[in-house]
Amino acid sequence: MPDIDARLKELGITLPEAPAPAANYVPYVITATLCFVSGQIALGPNGPIRGRLGETMSVAEGQAAARACGLALIAQLRAALGGDLNRLIQVVKLTGFVNSTPDFTEHPAVVNGASDLMVQVFGDRGRHARAAVGCASLPLGVAVEVEGVFRIA
Repeated sequence: MPDIDARLKELGITLPEAPAPAANYVPYVITATLCFVSGQIALGPNGPIRGRLGETMSVAEGQAAARACGLALIAQLRAALGGDLNRLIQVVKLTGFVNSTPDFTEHPAVVNGASDLMVQVFGDRGRHARAAVGCASLPLGVAVEVEGVFRIA
């Protein structure tokens, strides 16, 4: 299996710091061989990536927001694994929540921003089960939130 830190460098990806929880919860929980990472909201260089798909954001902008969530998921996973992303065996499942209008139907395309990142970084280990759902609102008015389940060694 290729070294994940080398792969991130090859892709020109610098992970953000793992965000601290915003309320009374922990950023991740490890049970036996699974790591459950709490939902990560879309954060960009200027703070939360706010917007509503079908109203103020395009699918491409939503995909970029979902990718930012994916980067935060990987950062949390790295923290959970003591800095060693090579302990990842499989991305098991992602659940993506999309802040959207009632008539918006391209939730899967938006969440592909996170899914594509997982495969880009982890290769076959990044292929996962997934849910992509629409929401009337999300914390801080962000466009996307994604949570993940990871199988680890």
